[in-house]
Amino acid sequence: MTMTDAQLAAHLAQHAGQILLEVRRAGVFEGKALGTAGDQTANQFLVRAIREARPDDGVLSEEEKDSYERLAHSRVWIIDPVDGTREYGEERTDWAVHVGLAIDGEATIGAVALPGRDLVLRTDQPQPLPPVAARPRMLVSRTRPAAEAVAVAKALGAELVAMGSAGAKAMAVVLGEAEIYLHTGGQFEWDSCAPVAVARAHGLHVSRADGSPLVYNQSDTYMPDLLICRSEYAAQVLELVASLPSAGT
Repeated sequence: MTMTDAQLAAHLAQHAGQILLEVRRAGVFEGKALGTAGDQTANQFLVRAIREARPDDGVLSEEEKDSYERLAHSRVWIIDPVDGTREYGEERTDWAVHVGLAIDGEATIGAVALPGRDLVLRTDQPQPLPPVAARPRMLVSRTRPAAEAVAVAKALGAELVAMGSAGAKAMAVVLGEAEIYLHTGGQFEWDSCAPVAVARAHGLHVSRADGSPLVYNQSDTYMPDLLICRSEYAAQVLELVASLPSAGT
């Protein structure tokens, strides 16, 4: 039976996660070397599998040399074999595998695996969102929280929750473990394509920090900022970001 795009994304994300857990359990590598080995092994599997299953589509991977040939495609698979390499190497659970499909520049279909938690969140199986917390929780980097996010959290009276990978943070909002993920420190397309597709499928607000759309499969893959949050907080967060002194510079 031929898989749908969403089924393929989930299947590949799950299996790449299993491969990564096996690499880690082998005990041959540790720390940074483990992250490198995991990235290379998962990337080889994902890129080869996508090209076999969808030979007419483009591919963009963090671990693969970019080819502008993808710009000629309306359908481009955007993947991050290990999002949160540091956390993976430290044997934490807040790392992820991203398999996303951008169609005409929009993050449309995808899956995010959280192998350390034995979870795969996907666009074709959205779950109801839990109730929002009485006090909003805002996710920030565990190593370098952005000043803008800290300022917005203070204005909202939000609790800061430090976490590793972008995918883990985005899925924490999907899972009801936080309400807001605001990132202003810069990312790349593979950091957010699959998480944005999954978040949107679950009814969350997704945009740039100024409210404009997130556009994928660009020649420059850098993405300056990102907002994934419960719709109840979207307007307030966007207004607060716009009021920050750096917003007009």
